[in-house]
Amino acid sequence: MPPFLQFLIRRILLALASLMIITMLLYAGMMITPPEARARLYLPPGKGGERTTEAVIDGYIEKYHLDEPYLIQYAYWVRSLLKESWGYSPTLNKYVLPSLLQRTPVTLELALLSLILLVPLGLASGLISGWRPRQAFDHAFRSVAFIGTSTPPFILAMVLLSIFYINLGWFGPGRLDAELIYELSSSSFRTYTGMLTIDSLLNGRFDILINALQHLAMPVMTLSVFHWATLGRITRATIMGEKNKEYIIAAKARGVRENRLIWRHALRAVLAPSLTTMGLSAASIVTGIFVVEIIYNLKGVSEVIVVSMRSAPDAPAALGFAVYSVIMVIGLMLFLDVLQAALDPRVREEVLKA
Repeated sequence: MPPFLQFLIRRILLALASLMIITMLLYAGMMITPPEARARLYLPPGKGGERTTEAVIDGYIEKYHLDEPYLIQYAYWVRSLLKESWGYSPTLNKYVLPSLLQRTPVTLELALLSLILLVPLGLASGLISGWRPRQAFDHAFRSVAFIGTSTPPFILAMVLLSIFYINLGWFGPGRLDAELIYELSSSSFRTYTGMLTIDSLLNGRFDILINALQHLAMPVMTLSVFHWATLGRITRATIMGEKNKEYIIAAKARGVRENRLIWRHALRAVLAPSLTTMGLSAASIVTGIFVVEIIYNLKGVSEVIVVSMRSAPDAPAALGFAVYSVIMVIGLMLFLDVLQAALDPRVREEVLKA
Protein backbone atom coordinates (compact mmCIF):
# COMPACT_ATOMS: atom_id res chain seq x y z
CA MET A 1 0.00 0.00 0.00
CA PRO A 2 1.41 3.47 -0.90
CA PRO A 3 2.68 5.45 2.12
CA PHE A 4 0.33 8.36 1.45
CA LEU A 5 -2.69 6.04 1.43
CA GLN A 6 -1.54 4.45 4.69
CA PHE A 7 -1.21 7.94 6.19
CA LEU A 8 -4.68 8.91 4.94
CA ILE A 9 -6.31 5.79 6.41
CA ARG A 10 -4.61 6.33 9.77
CA ARG A 11 -5.66 9.96 9.90
CA ILE A 12 -9.29 9.13 9.03
CA LEU A 13 -9.43 6.44 11.71
CA LEU A 14 -7.89 8.84 14.24
CA ALA A 15 -10.45 11.51 13.33
CA LEU A 16 -13.33 9.04 13.76
CA ALA A 17 -11.94 7.86 17.11
CA SER A 18 -11.58 11.46 18.28
CA LEU A 19 -15.14 12.23 17.22
CA MET A 20 -16.46 9.19 19.10
CA ILE A 21 -14.55 10.04 22.30
CA ILE A 22 -15.65 13.68 22.28
CA THR A 23 -19.31 12.86 21.59
CA MET A 24 -19.22 10.25 24.36
CA LEU A 25 -18.01 12.95 26.74
CA LEU A 26 -20.69 15.34 25.51
CA TYR A 27 -23.43 12.79 26.09
CA ALA A 28 -21.95 11.91 29.47
CA GLY A 29 -22.44 15.56 30.40
CA MET A 30 -26.06 15.31 29.27
CA MET A 31 -26.62 12.34 31.60
CA ILE A 32 -26.38 14.73 34.54
CA THR A 33 -29.92 15.80 33.60
CA PRO A 34 -32.85 13.48 34.42
CA PRO A 35 -34.25 11.06 31.79
CA GLU A 36 -37.32 13.26 31.31
CA ALA A 37 -35.15 16.13 30.05
CA ARG A 38 -33.13 13.85 27.75
CA ALA A 39 -36.35 12.41 26.31
CA ARG A 40 -37.09 15.83 24.81
CA LEU A 41 -34.10 15.32 22.48
CA TYR A 42 -36.26 12.89 20.53
CA LEU A 43 -39.59 14.70 20.49
CA PRO A 44 -41.01 15.32 16.99
CA PRO A 45 -42.55 18.64 15.88
CA GLY A 46 -45.64 19.66 17.78
CA LYS A 47 -44.81 17.61 20.87
CA GLY A 48 -42.17 19.83 22.47
CA GLY A 49 -42.55 22.30 25.29
CA GLU A 50 -44.12 22.17 28.70
CA ARG A 51 -47.47 20.80 27.46
CA THR A 52 -45.99 17.42 26.65
CA THR A 53 -47.78 14.80 28.73
CA GLU A 54 -45.97 12.49 31.11
CA ALA A 55 -47.21 9.50 29.12
CA VAL A 56 -45.48 10.77 25.97
CA ILE A 57 -42.25 11.44 27.86
CA ASP A 58 -42.36 8.00 29.48
CA GLY A 59 -42.89 6.45 26.07
CA TYR A 60 -39.73 8.09 24.71
CA ILE A 61 -37.77 7.08 27.80
CA GLU A 62 -38.74 3.48 27.16
CA LYS A 63 -38.27 3.68 23.39
CA TYR A 64 -34.72 5.09 23.58
CA HIS A 65 -33.73 3.19 26.75
CA LEU A 66 -32.99 6.38 28.68
CA ASP A 67 -33.06 4.47 31.95
CA GLU A 68 -30.51 1.93 30.66
CA PRO A 69 -26.71 1.98 31.22
CA TYR A 70 -24.67 4.77 29.64
CA LEU A 71 -23.27 2.91 26.58
CA ILE A 72 -26.72 1.72 25.52
CA GLN A 73 -28.10 5.26 25.79
CA TYR A 74 -25.13 6.62 23.84
CA ALA A 75 -25.66 4.11 21.03
CA TYR A 76 -29.34 5.06 20.70
CA TRP A 77 -28.42 8.76 20.75
CA VAL A 78 -25.91 8.29 17.90
CA ARG A 79 -28.54 6.41 15.92
CA SER A 80 -30.95 9.28 16.46
CA LEU A 81 -28.33 11.73 15.16
CA LEU A 82 -28.03 9.73 11.95
CA LYS A 83 -31.75 9.16 11.44
CA GLU A 84 -33.68 12.07 12.90
CA SER A 85 -31.87 15.27 11.87
CA TRP A 86 -30.35 15.68 15.36
CA GLY A 87 -33.62 16.09 17.21
CA TYR A 88 -36.36 18.71 17.15
CA SER A 89 -35.75 22.09 18.81
CA PRO A 90 -38.89 23.63 20.37
CA THR A 91 -37.37 27.13 20.50
CA LEU A 92 -36.18 27.05 16.88
CA ASN A 93 -39.38 25.27 15.83
CA LYS A 94 -37.24 23.18 13.46
CA TYR A 95 -35.04 20.15 13.42
CA VAL A 96 -31.55 21.06 14.61
CA LEU A 97 -29.43 19.86 11.67
CA PRO A 98 -31.36 21.79 8.95
CA SER A 99 -31.20 24.88 11.18
CA LEU A 100 -27.42 24.55 11.44
CA LEU A 101 -26.94 23.87 7.73
CA GLN A 102 -29.14 26.84 6.80
CA ARG A 103 -26.78 29.17 8.69
CA THR A 104 -23.53 27.48 7.69
CA PRO A 105 -22.84 29.66 4.59
CA VAL A 106 -22.55 32.78 6.78
CA THR A 107 -20.03 31.11 9.09
CA LEU A 108 -18.18 29.49 6.20
CA GLU A 109 -17.87 32.77 4.30
CA LEU A 110 -16.41 34.56 7.32
CA ALA A 111 -13.95 31.72 8.05
CA LEU A 112 -12.79 31.42 4.42
CA LEU A 113 -12.22 35.16 3.99
CA SER A 114 -10.28 35.25 7.27
CA LEU A 115 -8.02 32.39 6.13
CA ILE A 116 -7.58 33.92 2.68
CA LEU A 117 -6.43 37.13 4.35
CA LEU A 118 -4.22 35.83 7.14
CA VAL A 119 -2.31 33.04 5.38
CA PRO A 120 -0.62 35.01 2.54
CA LEU A 121 -0.15 38.09 4.73
CA GLY A 122 1.33 36.04 7.57
CA LEU A 123 3.72 34.17 5.28
CA ALA A 124 4.77 37.27 3.34
CA SER A 125 5.30 39.53 6.36
CA GLY A 126 7.18 36.83 8.26
CA LEU A 127 9.42 36.05 5.28
CA ILE A 128 10.31 39.67 4.60
CA SER A 129 10.83 40.43 8.29
CA GLY A 130 13.01 37.38 8.91
CA TRP A 131 15.05 37.83 5.72
CA ARG A 132 16.01 41.39 6.65
CA PRO A 133 16.01 41.47 10.48
CA ARG A 134 16.53 44.61 12.52
CA GLN A 135 15.44 46.87 9.68
CA ALA A 136 12.48 49.26 9.52
CA PHE A 137 9.97 46.67 8.26
CA ASP A 138 11.10 44.12 10.85
CA HIS A 139 10.72 46.58 13.73
CA ALA A 140 7.26 47.64 12.51
CA PHE A 141 6.14 44.04 12.01
CA ARG A 142 7.27 42.90 15.44
CA SER A 143 5.57 45.85 17.12
CA VAL A 144 2.24 45.28 15.37
CA ALA A 145 2.47 41.50 15.84
CA PHE A 146 3.08 41.94 19.56
CA ILE A 147 -0.05 44.08 19.85
CA GLY A 148 -2.01 41.60 17.71
CA THR A 149 -1.11 38.58 19.84
CA SER A 150 -1.73 40.49 23.08
CA THR A 151 -5.23 41.76 22.25
CA PRO A 152 -8.19 39.39 22.81
CA PRO A 153 -10.50 39.26 19.77
CA PHE A 154 -13.56 40.57 21.64
CA ILE A 155 -11.56 43.60 22.84
CA LEU A 156 -10.36 44.21 19.28
CA ALA A 157 -13.97 43.96 18.08
CA MET A 158 -15.06 46.64 20.55
CA VAL A 159 -12.22 48.93 19.42
CA LEU A 160 -13.02 48.44 15.73
CA LEU A 161 -16.73 49.07 16.29
CA SER A 162 -15.95 52.22 18.25
CA ILE A 163 -13.62 53.62 15.57
CA PHE A 164 -15.02 52.45 12.22
CA TYR A 165 -18.74 52.19 13.01
CA ILE A 166 -19.60 54.65 15.75
CA ASN A 167 -17.09 57.43 14.97
CA LEU A 168 -16.35 57.11 11.24
CA GLY A 169 -19.46 55.28 10.02
CA TRP A 170 -17.46 53.35 7.40
CA PHE A 171 -18.43 49.79 8.28
CA GLY A 172 -21.41 48.40 10.09
CA PRO A 173 -22.59 45.20 11.80
CA GLY A 174 -24.87 42.72 10.08
CA ARG A 175 -24.45 41.29 6.59
CA LEU A 176 -25.86 44.12 4.44
CA ASP A 177 -27.39 47.57 4.62
CA ALA A 178 -31.15 47.53 5.27
CA GLU A 179 -32.12 48.70 1.76
CA LEU A 180 -30.20 45.83 0.14
CA ILE A 181 -31.50 43.06 2.41
CA TYR A 182 -34.95 43.22 0.76
CA GLU A 183 -33.41 42.70 -2.67
CA LEU A 184 -32.06 39.30 -1.62
CA SER A 185 -35.63 37.95 -1.45
CA SER A 186 -36.63 39.39 -4.83
CA SER A 187 -37.12 37.12 -7.83
CA SER A 188 -34.25 38.80 -9.67
CA PHE A 189 -31.64 37.65 -7.13
CA ARG A 190 -30.86 33.92 -7.15
CA THR A 191 -29.20 32.22 -4.19
CA TYR A 192 -26.57 29.69 -5.21
CA THR A 193 -24.32 29.16 -2.19
CA GLY A 194 -25.74 31.35 0.59
CA MET A 195 -22.46 33.27 0.70
CA LEU A 196 -23.19 36.86 -0.31
CA THR A 197 -19.78 37.57 -1.83
CA ILE A 198 -20.09 34.65 -4.24
CA ASP A 199 -23.82 34.94 -4.94
CA SER A 200 -23.55 38.65 -5.68
CA LEU A 201 -20.83 37.93 -8.24
CA LEU A 202 -22.90 35.18 -9.88
CA ASN A 203 -25.86 37.57 -10.05
CA GLY A 204 -23.73 40.42 -11.39
CA ARG A 205 -24.67 42.61 -8.40
CA PHE A 206 -21.42 44.40 -7.61
CA ASP A 207 -23.22 46.87 -5.34
CA ILE A 208 -24.20 43.96 -3.06
CA LEU A 209 -20.67 42.55 -3.30
CA ILE A 210 -19.07 45.83 -2.19
CA ASN A 211 -21.60 46.30 0.60
CA ALA A 212 -21.13 42.71 1.83
CA LEU A 213 -17.34 43.17 1.89
CA GLN A 214 -17.75 46.40 3.85
CA HIS A 215 -19.80 44.57 6.45
CA LEU A 216 -17.30 41.69 6.56
CA ALA A 217 -14.25 43.95 6.95
CA MET A 218 -14.38 44.29 10.75
CA PRO A 219 -15.32 40.63 11.52
CA VAL A 220 -12.58 39.35 9.20
CA MET A 221 -10.02 41.68 10.77
CA THR A 222 -11.11 40.65 14.26
CA LEU A 223 -10.66 36.98 13.43
CA SER A 224 -7.45 37.38 11.43
CA VAL A 225 -5.20 39.73 13.41
CA PHE A 226 -4.19 37.33 16.18
CA HIS A 227 -3.56 34.42 13.80
CA TRP A 228 -1.79 36.61 11.24
CA ALA A 229 0.60 37.80 13.96
CA THR A 230 1.21 34.25 15.22
CA LEU A 231 1.83 32.85 11.74
CA GLY A 232 4.09 35.78 10.84
CA ARG A 233 6.21 35.43 13.98
CA ILE A 234 6.70 31.69 13.46
CA THR A 235 7.55 32.23 9.79
CA ARG A 236 10.05 34.94 10.77
CA ALA A 237 11.79 32.68 13.30
CA THR A 238 11.92 29.81 10.79
CA ILE A 239 13.36 31.87 7.95
CA MET A 240 16.02 33.39 10.20
CA GLY A 241 17.30 29.90 10.93
CA GLU A 242 16.94 28.84 7.29
CA LYS A 243 18.71 31.73 5.56
CA ASN A 244 22.15 30.69 6.84
CA LYS A 245 21.93 27.08 5.67
CA GLU A 246 24.26 25.73 3.03
CA TYR A 247 21.79 25.50 0.17
CA ILE A 248 20.88 29.19 0.55
CA ILE A 249 24.55 30.22 0.72
CA ALA A 250 25.32 28.07 -2.31
CA ALA A 251 22.44 29.59 -4.26
CA LYS A 252 23.69 33.07 -3.43
CA ALA A 253 27.18 32.10 -4.62
CA ARG A 254 25.70 30.95 -7.95
CA GLY A 255 24.16 34.38 -8.42
CA VAL A 256 20.52 33.48 -7.78
CA ARG A 257 18.48 36.66 -7.38
CA GLU A 258 17.33 37.50 -3.85
CA ASN A 259 13.62 37.52 -4.76
CA ARG A 260 13.95 34.03 -6.23
CA LEU A 261 15.79 32.87 -3.10
CA ILE A 262 13.01 34.14 -0.87
CA TRP A 263 9.91 33.07 -2.81
CA ARG A 264 11.15 29.88 -4.49
CA HIS A 265 13.67 28.33 -2.09
CA ALA A 266 13.16 29.75 1.40
CA LEU A 267 9.35 29.69 1.17
CA ARG A 268 9.32 25.94 0.62
CA ALA A 269 11.38 25.41 3.77
CA VAL A 270 8.97 27.36 5.98
CA LEU A 271 5.78 25.78 4.63
CA ALA A 272 5.90 22.72 6.94
CA PRO A 273 5.99 24.60 10.28
CA SER A 274 3.71 27.26 8.85
CA LEU A 275 1.11 24.67 7.85
CA THR A 276 1.11 23.36 11.42
CA THR A 277 0.45 26.89 12.65
CA MET A 278 -2.23 27.35 9.98
CA GLY A 279 -3.97 24.20 11.21
CA LEU A 280 -4.06 25.45 14.78
CA SER A 281 -5.19 28.89 13.57
CA ALA A 282 -7.95 27.39 11.44
CA ALA A 283 -9.24 25.33 14.38
CA SER A 284 -9.10 28.40 16.60
CA ILE A 285 -10.98 30.43 14.00
CA VAL A 286 -13.76 27.83 13.88
CA THR A 287 -14.18 27.89 17.65
CA GLY A 288 -13.76 31.68 17.96
CA ILE A 289 -15.94 32.62 15.01
CA PHE A 290 -19.16 32.18 16.99
CA VAL A 291 -18.29 35.00 19.41
CA VAL A 292 -17.44 37.28 16.49
CA GLU A 293 -20.74 36.44 14.79
CA ILE A 294 -22.65 37.43 17.92
CA ILE A 295 -20.74 40.71 18.35
CA TYR A 296 -21.28 41.76 14.72
CA ASN A 297 -24.84 40.36 14.43
CA LEU A 298 -24.01 38.12 11.47
CA LYS A 299 -26.63 35.43 12.26
CA GLY A 300 -24.45 32.47 11.39
CA VAL A 301 -24.36 29.11 13.15
CA SER A 302 -23.97 30.86 16.50
CA GLU A 303 -27.57 32.10 16.19
CA VAL A 304 -28.77 28.55 16.93
CA ILE A 305 -27.23 28.54 20.39
CA VAL A 306 -28.21 32.17 21.08
CA VAL A 307 -31.87 31.65 20.15
CA SER A 308 -32.09 28.31 21.98
CA MET A 309 -30.90 29.84 25.26
CA ARG A 310 -33.16 32.91 25.30
CA SER A 311 -35.82 31.22 27.40
CA ALA A 312 -35.68 27.68 28.77
CA PRO A 313 -32.53 25.72 27.91
CA ASP A 314 -33.01 23.80 24.66
CA ALA A 315 -31.09 20.53 24.98
CA PRO A 316 -31.40 19.37 21.32
CA ALA A 317 -30.09 22.69 19.98
CA ALA A 318 -27.28 22.98 22.53
CA LEU A 319 -26.08 19.42 22.00
CA GLY A 320 -26.46 19.68 18.22
CA PHE A 321 -24.44 22.90 18.19
CA ALA A 322 -21.68 21.23 20.22
CA VAL A 323 -21.53 18.17 17.95
CA TYR A 324 -21.56 20.38 14.84
CA SER A 325 -18.63 22.44 16.17
CA VAL A 326 -16.64 19.29 16.95
CA ILE A 327 -17.24 17.88 13.47
CA MET A 328 -16.14 21.15 11.86
CA VAL A 329 -12.88 21.30 13.86
CA ILE A 330 -12.00 17.62 13.39
CA GLY A 331 -12.81 17.74 9.66
CA LEU A 332 -10.72 20.86 9.18
CA MET A 333 -7.76 19.41 11.09
CA LEU A 334 -7.99 16.23 9.01
CA PHE A 335 -7.94 18.22 5.77
CA LEU A 336 -4.92 20.27 6.87
CA ASP A 337 -3.05 17.17 8.07
CA VAL A 338 -3.55 15.54 4.68
CA LEU A 339 -2.52 18.73 2.88
CA GLN A 340 0.64 19.00 4.98
CA ALA A 341 1.51 15.36 4.28
CA ALA A 342 0.96 15.90 0.55
CA LEU A 343 3.31 18.90 0.51
CA ASP A 344 5.93 17.48 2.89
CA PRO A 345 6.65 13.70 2.69
CA ARG A 346 8.59 13.89 5.96
CA VAL A 347 5.32 14.43 7.84
CA ARG A 348 3.71 11.19 6.70
CA GLU A 349 6.97 9.26 7.17
CA GLU A 350 7.14 10.35 10.81
CA VAL A 351 3.54 9.27 11.37
CA LEU A 352 4.07 5.87 9.74
CA LYS A 353 7.17 5.23 11.87
CA ALA A 354 5.19 5.73 15.08
